[in-house]
Amino acid sequence: MAHGLVRREPSGTGTPAAVGAAGAAGAVSARVPASKLLRPPPGEDFWIFGYGSLMWHPGFPHLEVRPAHLYGYHRHFCVFSHSYRGTTACPGLVLGLDRGGSCHGLAYRVPAAESEDVVAYLHEREMETQVYDPRWLRLRTREGPVTAAAFVVDRGHKEYAGRLPPDQVVDMIVQGDGDRGSCQQYLENTVHHLEALGLSDPTLKRLLRLVHARREAAGQTHLEWPQEVQRSQPS
Repeated sequence: MAHGLVRREPSGTGTPAAVGAAGAAGAVSARVPASKLLRPPPGEDFWIFGYGSLMWHPGFPHLEVRPAHLYGYHRHFCVFSHSYRGTTACPGLVLGLDRGGSCHGLAYRVPAAESEDVVAYLHEREMETQVYDPRWLRLRTREGPVTAAAFVVDRGHKEYAGRLPPDQVVDMIVQGDGDRGSCQQYLENTVHHLEALGLSDPTLKRLLRLVHARREAAGQTHLEWPQEVQRSQPS
């Protein structure tokens, strides 16, 4: 757990710079449907749940960070990426929160004074194609439960990939490379950061081994999830 205001990282890392104040926030609001707007409680600190790149590059100021456990949703490569981690001609895959199972991640407490800028920044970063629905979900932390905003995949969106065959998931992670880097780097960063926090994700670790194996054996034509991974996947 960390305390004290942590400022946003410098821009230039491939993540949109945190935008400033009411004008930018209003522009975002104009593009995002009301049902998909992130609306923190007025005048109060609020929590954001990171389960992918927000864990290792949050990009926004925060007062506190806690390891957190979310029940009812799992982290899964279920979102097509046509810009950040792929292209239109050669799409990649990125993580989404999908229903079922559970997920370890990080909870960030955002100061009320930074609310407007942080909301605008997160909309610009996470809602470019509106494939996510911001939802307020209950998290378990060592210090006690908190309610945090989390970006849950919209199953009705055209970029929702669903549960693809494992060899197709591996192929798309191997091929995906976009404005923010490759899908393999994204997967590696997520796995390594979880391990550093003592929050290992066995499913992602096995997926990373399959990706490395595919790169080492390009002639391999078919991959299957290990049986223990198949049992761990929610339906």
